Amino acid sequence: MHVDFLPDIILGNIFSYLSLQDLRNSSLVCKRWYSILNDEDNDVWRWHCIRKLTEEVLSSDLLSSTPTYKTKLKAFHHAWNPEDCSRNIYIKPNGFTIHRNPVAQSTDAVRGKIGFSHGRHAWEVIWEGPLGTVAVVGIATKEATLQTHGYIALLGSDDQSWGWNLVDNHLLHNGDSQGNYPMLNNAPKYQVGERIRVILDCDDNTLAFERNYEFLGVAFRGLPEKLLYPSVSAVYGHTEVSMVYLGPPLDG
Repeated sequence: MHVDFLPDIILGNIFSYLSLQDLRNSSLVCKRWYSILNDEDNDVWRWHCIRKLTEEVLSSDLLSSTPTYKTKLKAFHHAWNPEDCSRNIYIKPNGFTIHRNPVAQSTDAVRGKIGFSHGRHAWEVIWEGPLGTVAVVGIATKEATLQTHGYIALLGSDDQSWGWNLVDNHLLHNGDSQGNYPMLNNAPKYQVGERIRVILDCDDNTLAFERNYEFLGVAFRGLPEKLLYPSVSAVYGHTEVSMVYLGPPLDG
């Protein structure tokens, strides 16, 4: 039987065994294949999710901001990088959450798997354990340090990283405070479990944040035109931080 006469359900079953690169290429073959693969919540993407993601994370609230199987899969491929973190950090089996081991006099950081140099990108960070004296969320280049002695704001301590310290609401870059953030009188402090949305605009070279869906304003301008990675740095033992990539931010 010619492939054109195969029912959609059979084509979908075949597609579920292809790699993501092959699926991307397949979507360009014809309108019918594009239509099947453009359905982000069909069995093709469901089977890929089941193979890559744990049942625990698929049934949890962690991925509630990624409504389709395809967006959940994309979030997984953008999650924390187990090969690009401090030796005192490990990635939990869910693939989205780091755990910092209780090592004294150390500050530890992690980067996401994929960096960005063009387009607009958003991701959520959820601090699921105590903040300690310093807890910084932001971005870093590949050159930024991922571990140092003592308890410091590691993210933002050099010219290769930019961060927001959730403990004292200071912006940090190149070792200096860039002022308070958000620019509000008596701005509330971060509460453990709140979702911080990070918005990186590589076209406008800016970094901004939202908290509980409230836009807090642009935090950094004039970012360099190089690969920038989601990043956090932490000091508290047993603290855990999750990151979920969302894709292009929704305006308004």
